Amino acid sequence: MDFNFLTPINDTVVAHLISQSMKSLGQNIAIHTTGNGLPDLSEVNIAIIGIKDGRGAPDNEGCGENLQYIREKLYQLFPGNWQTKIADLGNIKQGDTIKDTYFAVSSSVEYLLKKKIIPILIGGSQDLTYANYRGYDSLDQTINLVSVDSKFDLGAMNENLRSSSFLSKIIMEQPNNLFNYSNIGYQTYFNSQEEIELLDRLYFDAFRLGEVKDITLVEPIMRDADIVSIDISAVRQSEAPGNKNASPNGFYGEEICAISRYAGISDKVTSFGIYEYNSILDSNYQTANLIAQMIWCFIEGVNARAKDYPFVTKENYHKFTVLLTDDDPINFYKSDKSGRWWMEINMISNTKYKRHCVSTL
Repeated sequence: MDFNFLTPINDTVVAHLISQSMKSLGQNIAIHTTGNGLPDLSEVNIAIIGIKDGRGAPDNEGCGENLQYIREKLYQLFPGNWQTKIADLGNIKQGDTIKDTYFAVSSSVEYLLKKKIIPILIGGSQDLTYANYRGYDSLDQTINLVSVDSKFDLGAMNENLRSSSFLSKIIMEQPNNLFNYSNIGYQTYFNSQEEIELLDRLYFDAFRLGEVKDITLVEPIMRDADIVSIDISAVRQSEAPGNKNASPNGFYGEEICAISRYAGISDKVTSFGIYEYNSILDSNYQTANLIAQMIWCFIEGVNARAKDYPFVTKENYHKFTVLLTDDDPINFYKSDKSGRWWMEINMISNTKYKRHCVSTL
């Protein structure tokens, strides 16, 4: 694939690497630089891509710029005992129109997914989640989307695609590949009762901020996700000031890092995005620092994957069958490797939905 819409890492970031320890993360990943060009992806497992387009967030003008601050903080960190190969492919530059940017994002995601590479998307407005979602169109599979956000971002059905309305476009537009949507951390006063009731009628899952303060409850939600999208405004302003929609309430830094790690641990998660970073408001680069640590935690989670999702294989599981009167039996599976549980659901006979026939417990 021709990645001509990708620009190299900022030269100042590359120069900053010279002063870093040879054991730091920046010294141990493949980086798209002006001198070396794009790295070889043949053995890469995770690819980082910045997106320098915030036009979809008119209420957070400036997001998508200065992604080098995130990279500087990320490159300074030390990797764990990781086996995955990581590449930073640089930035998708702003297209002539926002649709051009969407095309570049979806094309990049599609290419990486077909290469079995997990894309980590940083920067830009959260409507880019829509472009990420469209990258799955050619894979002939339905998608579970998990959004960590204080708002649902449904917007009005006739509203243009924006960071505040991308979910309605994902739900309504064809081809419709959405199987389930889950929101983690919504705050009721930011969402109308009509929106809350609509999600309930659609049988989508929404978890209030107070419900998931026990962060361990997030793991089963992430276990079924394909795409994870995080709006940095879901983190409280004192922890992440770099967003014009930041609020006094939200997740603490260690909580959002734990959520990122749970996303990485999930065998099904194949793309991960953090959006709405606004460097103009980022006091002492605190938000950039937090996003770097979130990315680190996601990669740490990927390296800790048990690879025990039952859709792949049902060997090495304990199977429990519950017989219900006048109903089909319900099968439960317990993994010998991790101790996690799944429940098998009777799905309609469409092979497109087969991968969702096992649900988490």
